[in-house]
Amino acid sequence: MVNNYEAEQAVLGAILLESSIIGNLTLEPSHFYKGSHSRIYEAMKDVADRNEEVNTVTVSTELGEEINKCGGVTYLIQLADAVPSTEPVMHYQQMIYDAYRNRMKRELALKYAEQPGDDSLDQLIKSLTDLRGVGVQVEEKSTYDYLTEIANDMVSPPDESAHGYPIGFKDFDDMTGGGPHRGDLFIIAARPSMGKTAFALNMASGHCKNGGSADVFSLEMGAKQLLHRMISAQGNIDGQKWQTMCFSEADYNKGINAIGEMTGWDLDIHEKARTVAEMRAAIRRSVKELNRDNHMVVIDYLQLMSVVGSYERRDQEVGSITRELKLLARELNIPIILLSQLSRGVESRQDKRPMMSDLRESGNIEQDADVIGFLYRDDYYNDDSENQNIVEIILKKQRNGPTGTVELAFIKEYGKFVDLDRRYGEAEVPSA
Repeated sequence: MVNNYEAEQAVLGAILLESSIIGNLTLEPSHFYKGSHSRIYEAMKDVADRNEEVNTVTVSTELGEEINKCGGVTYLIQLADAVPSTEPVMHYQQMIYDAYRNRMKRELALKYAEQPGDDSLDQLIKSLTDLRGVGVQVEEKSTYDYLTEIANDMVSPPDESAHGYPIGFKDFDDMTGGGPHRGDLFIIAARPSMGKTAFALNMASGHCKNGGSADVFSLEMGAKQLLHRMISAQGNIDGQKWQTMCFSEADYNKGINAIGEMTGWDLDIHEKARTVAEMRAAIRRSVKELNRDNHMVVIDYLQLMSVVGSYERRDQEVGSITRELKLLARELNIPIILLSQLSRGVESRQDKRPMMSDLRESGNIEQDADVIGFLYRDDYYNDDSENQNIVEIILKKQRNGPTGTVELAFIKEYGKFVDLDRRYGEAEVPSA
């Protein structure tokens, strides 16, 4: 149904019967299908905004000469007389919203049919997604409900996955309160060759090995390249060997064992999704249709993502992307790990450890992210560094936790991160 005259009449009549009702409604005049109903409701809101009582006299006075186009005073009286009770007014409001969404869906579909194409399809998907939230009533918990829930948590703490997703690095998991948290947008930023893709893949692998599931979106490398890197890290195989495909018997055995373990992981790699809309559809399928409750998302990386619509500046585009990803993380109650490049300004400083200002288009990223972590390798810049094969994870922002630095050993040949106390215990670790 694309229009519902009866519901529109019921809402207007209920307001005339009980003026205070209009303060509880979220409708706008544009949500009404019939033009006269839209104008009457607009007049009612104008009267209410002046803190006057909404009744047939004040509304007809507000309408002035337009009253005749809206059915006259007689129609206003009929609206009030036709409503037996104001109790179901919220139900009538929802019926108006339902009809409005159906009208808009039809208009959007017809507009797309007139000029189909990839860009217009992206815009259609975005518009339909935005439309889903129009008129959705969100039930908020009371403060008492939250306090009761907190007290119960203190007595019987929920399982770890209710807080964070441990990824297997002790110091990192400790500092982040158990790993990436549900609903968080987690930014990992670094200059090229610092190991940010490897670190993100290690996070996804650690989560899958703990029984979780993951969607990995790669905008830079193909799915097979990422899997090569994950197999190398899992099986301790030199990543350079994928270039020549020359493996020893030991490599072959370790590779087959790694592949065997990875076939049991709940992992999907996407190499074609470029926009938030495309990623959202895949993530929704994982969480809603496949019922993946313990889910994590990795996106590599922000600066390669496309946006729907035109923006005057790149920072506005980035702001649109990070805002939508943050809302998606909250909506689906999952952590989203988003990789980001840093500006070249890092290279011009003596101390090349990243700072917040090094984030490209940093303002929106800082605002939307719950956690921002930078990767830094001193041996990349200083050949004689004492910290060979050590990566600093510098947490510069953590909305619900401390900031600080965690050090991990990075085995470059395998693309593998390990805790520092394990770096010499890894089987067949190459010499530095």
